[in-house]
Amino acid sequence: MGDTANTPAGPGELRRRLGVFDAVVVGLGSMIGAGIFGALGPAAREAGTGLLLGLVAAGVVAYCNATSSARLAARYPRSGGTYVYGRERLGDFWGYLAGWGFVVGKTASCAAMALTVGSYVWPAQAHAVAVAAVVALTAVNYVGVHKAAWLTRAIVAVVLAVLAAVVVALLTSGEADAARLEIGGDATLGGVLRAGGLLFFAFAGYARIATLGEEVRDPARTIPRAIPLALGITLAVYAAVAVAALTVLGSGGLGAASAPLADAVRAAGLPGLAPVVRAGAAVAALGSLLALILGVSRTTLAMARDRHLPPALAAVHPRFAVPHRAELAVGAVVAVLAATADLRGAIGFSSFGVLAYYAVANASAWTLTPAEGRPPRIVPGLGLAGCLLLAFALPFSSVVSGAAVLALGAAAYGVRRARAA
Repeated sequence: MGDTANTPAGPGELRRRLGVFDAVVVGLGSMIGAGIFGALGPAAREAGTGLLLGLVAAGVVAYCNATSSARLAARYPRSGGTYVYGRERLGDFWGYLAGWGFVVGKTASCAAMALTVGSYVWPAQAHAVAVAAVVALTAVNYVGVHKAAWLTRAIVAVVLAVLAAVVVALLTSGEADAARLEIGGDATLGGVLRAGGLLFFAFAGYARIATLGEEVRDPARTIPRAIPLALGITLAVYAAVAVAALTVLGSGGLGAASAPLADAVRAAGLPGLAPVVRAGAAVAALGSLLALILGVSRTTLAMARDRHLPPALAAVHPRFAVPHRAELAVGAVVAVLAATADLRGAIGFSSFGVLAYYAVANASAWTLTPAEGRPPRIVPGLGLAGCLLLAFALPFSSVVSGAAVLALGAAAYGVRRARAA
């Protein structure tokens, strides 16, 4: 396929400009901010002293999903991610259902990230700040993915520096106690699985790399390298931060914390570091929001090309070479949700949709032949089972609302097919 970085995009095509490093940074930007500042507390409440087991469960499922996605993305280097893979490997309906789950679930996730920004920057006006963040980052994505990648690179550098400072400060404080890492009788299988489902929300950013299939150079080489790299770095960061926070707060204190890392540094006797943590959390959430809007708009583009969404959304800007109408539409919907939605409900709803999306990805990877780069069968098999297990272990309200929206999407597909017949 070669390096086509300098090849002009044809009509209706996106320009290939991103290498491995930029693709990894896009994945990191959408993962690290999504979970480490927000998901640890709720996950600790569910798992208790089994929190690290929940992190392992989420990491294993994420690894399987990443491997399946990487193999599929290398074979089908087009915008759309699992929407494309499901359609090509399983049939039009499954591709559509994956795309529907992704667009709906990740639109809710965008709203959750925007609300996270608002809650850290100006809690009294969280919704207003959230809407402003959505408008600003939609504008950044509108003028070109390369500019978005550079901004994401800066955000990731800041967030990693803040997290490194937190880990060192906590582990070297006098309050750190390794005994708090021990697993006690409060850890149950159900609690660990629920925690895994919540923490999986923080790992889902590597999908953003796959949805950039038309915008990376040499996708057959770049995507399979970038996805596991981004996931591995994120898992290492999450593990270090979780261990450090547990040694200071314990699972009980971590579960009760409204702002876990800020509370941890205060408990460690370092209150001066708390404002830095709050600033890092806001920057991290902005990084996630930036990459999420970019990824959702690319899947919207792919579905619009196939007329599962209004065909007008398939337009590519002649100057900036981005799906500008899809980006504006996604930004508008997210802005409305950010102005009205509840943060906790948005996260739970998003998790169910994203796990359904990856279930289709693993089922698609199962159908690959060895000549097509199929991973060992245990990988997509474990990934599929893990996605379903974590999805249905989520809180009941998240399962009901998520399943209802998937059913609504399936019904809309049926009606459309019936009218076309």
